[in-house]
Amino acid sequence: MPTTDLTHRPKYEGKNVVITGGSSGLGLTTAQLLVDEGARVLITGRGQAALDAAIGQLGPNAVAVRSDASSLPDIDALADRVKAEFGTVDALFANAGVNGFAPFEATTEELFDDVLKVNAKGPYFTVQKLVPLLAEGSGVVLTTSVANVLGLPALSAYAASKAAVRSMTRSLARELLPHGIRVNAVSPGPIDSGILERSMPAEAAAQTKAQMAGDNPMLRMGTPTEVAKAVVFLAFDATFTTGTELAVDGGGSQL
Repeated sequence: MPTTDLTHRPKYEGKNVVITGGSSGLGLTTAQLLVDEGARVLITGRGQAALDAAIGQLGPNAVAVRSDASSLPDIDALADRVKAEFGTVDALFANAGVNGFAPFEATTEELFDDVLKVNAKGPYFTVQKLVPLLAEGSGVVLTTSVANVLGLPALSAYAASKAAVRSMTRSLARELLPHGIRVNAVSPGPIDSGILERSMPAEAAAQTKAQMAGDNPMLRMGTPTEVAKAVVFLAFDATFTTGTELAVDGGGSQL
């Protein structure tokens, strides 16, 4: 007869977490991991349908807020909502971002501005507005990318935005030390998050994934769960770590 471990207490019970860009992909996977371990999680996204689906998956310990990560009025409103829902926050995962694939010659001013607004301006002001709510000892995690150290084609604007986030990680880590807040970054490499299938035909997506796996030292793509575990480690368990970037890329940026 199976036994139940009545002594198990969810690891993050009583913790409040905010995840921007949490309605899909890496953000949603991280939210699921935290909810499963007892945390209360507030996720944001730009699409109401995706947010509704995410809440249906995550259950009653999650709250969804429609918010544009590049809009200062939306970020201000988000801070007010977080204060009303949680009071204080134990971890912030500033994850909202866009890709913006385009060859250098075809990159428009509109595309460049949109990528930098969402990927660099967004996390900068999200952290700024939520700092008053972050508890002492809390952790902030930003999403960078291996593109910030690799010369990848058709990603020049995206790479620039993620290099900005890498620099921001160091600067904010230094400035927030007096508040007892740690700031680190997770740097995903080729992750099978479903984004390729959503952005190109199925056959092209399969070919791209096969090429990415073949080019990786581990000869495979990573999973969203592998990134989520790194995020949660940086947010809660890496208590003597700040200003760093943790690559989750199968060695692609290191070997």
